[in-house]
Amino acid sequence: MGIFRHRHDYELPDDWEDQVAAVVVRWFDYSLEERTVLRDLIVRLLGEKRWEAANEFTLTEEMRLVISAQAAMLILGLDWSAYRKVGDIIVHPTTLVLQGERASASMAGLATDEPVAILGQADHEYGPVVLVWDEAQRNARHPERGFNVVFHEFAHKIDMLDGVVDGTPPLATVELNQRWVAACTEEFEAIRAGGGSHLLRDYAGTNAGEFFAVVTEVFFDQGIKLQKDRPELYAVLSEFYRQDPAARERANR
Repeated sequence: MGIFRHRHDYELPDDWEDQVAAVVVRWFDYSLEERTVLRDLIVRLLGEKRWEAANEFTLTEEMRLVISAQAAMLILGLDWSAYRKVGDIIVHPTTLVLQGERASASMAGLATDEPVAILGQADHEYGPVVLVWDEAQRNARHPERGFNVVFHEFAHKIDMLDGVVDGTPPLATVELNQRWVAACTEEFEAIRAGGGSHLLRDYAGTNAGEFFAVVTEVFFDQGIKLQKDRPELYAVLSEFYRQDPAARERANR
């Protein structure tokens, strides 16, 4: 298992942006000012977090750059403290098989101990973020699919900031909190009842935490579609993340 230790003096390679843009297809959708902020966040993710390569996997600098760029996108409008509960980032080459009892994705409210293939994990407040490289790469190249394992797992860490995984991250105002709860509860219950937006996969109905992680993926990857389909849900996410992916996407069509 390869380990990249903390380096507070971390410096990006000269061609770092070319490496990122070659995989993260929407990288240049961001303005120069935004990319400057993202660059600083990437440096901190690479230099201040502990990275591990699992299962004799060779974790390259380019892989870490691509993962960090996507993780940085989530907190572009927030600040570095949003990742204060991110410690270790463990990268596997491909799909993992999860063992042990956990919430069932297919039967809301029930538990299962059946082995299941997973693409990432971040289920403990101070535990690691676990990612599968081939999926992270695929997602970065195909945002139109609305799936992004990096967004998903790092969203869990943001949800954990208040110590509770309940699908409601720390919100700036009481008014936003009320609107957030109303919009998310309505959609969550619709999904659990077999309906809901066609943009959100059934896994969003597993629990409130998974709902937040899944809707975060769709918000950043399919902003225009989500805004059109669920305008209030999009609006509260936009206010929380302080970003407007739909407007960014329209500007770069």
